[in-house]
Amino acid sequence: MSAAYAVSDCWTMTRRELAHWARQPVQVVVGLVFPVMMLLMFGYLVGGGRAVEGDYVDFLVPGMLTLTMVFGLEGTLTAVTQDLNKGVIDRFRAMPMADGAVLVGRAAADMLQSTVGLLLMIGVGHAIGWRVHGGSGAFVGAVGLLLLLRFAMLWIGIFLGLLAGRAELVQAVQILVWPVGFLSNAFASPDAMPGWLGTVVEGNPMSATATAVRDLFGGPGGEPGWVGAAVAWPLVLLAVFFPLAVRRFGRLGR
Repeated sequence: MSAAYAVSDCWTMTRRELAHWARQPVQVVVGLVFPVMMLLMFGYLVGGGRAVEGDYVDFLVPGMLTLTMVFGLEGTLTAVTQDLNKGVIDRFRAMPMADGAVLVGRAAADMLQSTVGLLLMIGVGHAIGWRVHGGSGAFVGAVGLLLLLRFAMLWIGIFLGLLAGRAELVQAVQILVWPVGFLSNAFASPDAMPGWLGTVVEGNPMSATATAVRDLFGGPGGEPGWVGAAVAWPLVLLAVFFPLAVRRFGRLGR
């Protein structure tokens, strides 16, 4: 019965997060439209693709899909901080519910929104000329790698939200997310960068995912053998930040 109660509590918390979508539709729409605007801007206004062999759109779209998974951290961070400031999480922790149901609900709702956003970006990419040249199995594998990265970033966002606790600190953390996202191979090949910068970019976990999904999609910029790194990096981040988030949640109010 304890397992059944835990599942019920987690589902209740998930439905709570999903109910916010109906009450705050503008926020949801902005979160979905912003990466689309970024894709169109870099594809048509800024795009050039120095050192990219082949169609730049085929290079750009997988990079933008990866970047969208990383930038999802900001939404998680903001939502957790808002619940903390309003005392919502303290009230939930005082109720007879399964430990961690609040975090599971947050994670489930964010993963659902990320999946919707990913499918939207794939549709827009197809509309502007991007094509998948790999097989259906490779396509599913690429989507799995993207969602794995999002899952890891999700727990980083939960931990940082619990740690920051205040809107002022959230803004400071959000500022740091952008350099991490742009300091990758999402928009340009490391071959077009100075040597030291290209080395830093290739060491970015986001670059590993972007390179791996490009290879699975059969587009330019992909290199065989990067799937292992694209799996290992998120698992390492999860191994670090998942227990930190759970421990921080358990210490709230102490």
